[in-house]
Amino acid sequence: MGLLPKDRDLTEPPEEVELVVDASDFRVKAAQLSMRLDQFLGERLHWRSRASIQKLVRDGYVFVDASTPDHPQGTGERLRETRPGRRLRHGSRVVVVIPEELRMPSARATSSLAVLYEDEEVIAVDKPPHVTVHPAGRHMTDTLIQRVHARYKSDVEAGRLVPRLCHRLDRETSGIVLVSKNPRTHARLMRQFERRRVEKSYLAIVWGVPEEDGGSIRLPVGPSRTSAIRLKMAVDVDGLDSRTDWVVRERAREHALLHCDLYTGRQHQIRVHLAAIGHPVVGDKLYGPDEMLFAKAQGEGLDQRDLRRLELDRHALHHHRLVFVTPAGGERVEVTSPLAPDLRAFMDQRRI
Repeated sequence: MGLLPKDRDLTEPPEEVELVVDASDFRVKAAQLSMRLDQFLGERLHWRSRASIQKLVRDGYVFVDASTPDHPQGTGERLRETRPGRRLRHGSRVVVVIPEELRMPSARATSSLAVLYEDEEVIAVDKPPHVTVHPAGRHMTDTLIQRVHARYKSDVEAGRLVPRLCHRLDRETSGIVLVSKNPRTHARLMRQFERRRVEKSYLAIVWGVPEEDGGSIRLPVGPSRTSAIRLKMAVDVDGLDSRTDWVVRERAREHALLHCDLYTGRQHQIRVHLAAIGHPVVGDKLYGPDEMLFAKAQGEGLDQRDLRRLELDRHALHHHRLVFVTPAGGERVEVTSPLAPDLRAFMDQRRI
């Protein structure tokens, strides 16, 4: 069994992934490298969540070569490892057996990818609604990262391109997603996001028409204390400081299109903030008319009555504008994406 690239081609479904821990990849000396198994796999299998990686380990799908520096007297036999916190060192060999039910079908015939901007370091793509950014859960095929791999397949196979997403959007959210072409660019862009040097603007269609032309929402956001839905957030005095500025772009009879500038990146921030001022996002199953619509959508599915309440089959949020600085050249780049067609049609049909 040969070694696979550290960033494999996602258009091919693997049965096993074999990896070698290399200190040079982590910019440390071999003698200084000691890292957790789940941390290492998170770096290498970045299309999977850390929780899913830990589950693979605990369920017995991960093996460590017994002849690694951890077992210098080993026989070369690979041993099953069920501890996510197992320490690895330089030269350790790890094999992940992908369970059959989690293997991704080939993405050769995947859907098209709309590229908004590209240079030597980055690609900015326009994500449609209802597309998951990474394979996860029930959405293992035709994800955004698979579309990127399929579009640039020859470059990925030749090692000229190592695509990684620099941020994420919810499955229902449409708009701009930034993709780095190599690990160094990815690390530099991630620092920009972490230091809030990336400008992000969204377009949102909301229920109700604000009397004001705009405003600034500065309310702390944290996990909801009262919701039955674990991932739901809420305005909370003990939450993290959050700021969303908004301006009315268009008014209809019962709806408005808002331009929102995001100054902090809390989970579901825009949706929480707009709901807090009495103008929740149209189609929002979690922060709209009834949070149990979210639970129902994850289970038995929504019926026509539910969809009439929501008015849209997804929340009306679109990542419209992204401004970043190119890591190599230091140039300021502004990328824009027009309002998604389904949202544009919704507003056009409801004009005053």
